[in-house]
Amino acid sequence: MLIIGYGSTLRGDDGVGPAVVELIEAKQLEGVQTLACHQLTPELADPISRSRALIFVDAAMDLPGDSVQVSKVEPEGRHQVMVHTASPGGLLHLARSVFGRCPEAWMVAIPVSEMGIGEQLSPMARRGVEGGVKRVLQLIEAQLGCR
Repeated sequence: MLIIGYGSTLRGDDGVGPAVVELIEAKQLEGVQTLACHQLTPELADPISRSRALIFVDAAMDLPGDSVQVSKVEPEGRHQVMVHTASPGGLLHLARSVFGRCPEAWMVAIPVSEMGIGEQLSPMARRGVEGGVKRVLQLIEAQLGCR
């Protein structure tokens, strides 16, 4: 299983994806690979195609309240992915188109409030990281049967 947390750790709450990945990685779960990156790029299609299941973790400014949301991600062919950044659905489409396989995938969206310059997470984002780790662990357990 591959967990990809993305966002800029230099833009405040945008760093929640890498923060969740760091905490999951520290658990050293068997069968779980983690990857933290600033943005989604086409090069990720290769490791995505080789994973059994995939979880994306990212900040979301538009979520109501402060609850973490989990949603299924489907391949999307309408987005151009041969640029510097890609969408989760676009990467799934690229993995399937180029490597012949894309895994079942989910998005764990963490509500945030501060995206200014800085490395500190807001209180809302810190709560979101805790909730995000919990939701990712639930998905891992459902897919791999491990904690």
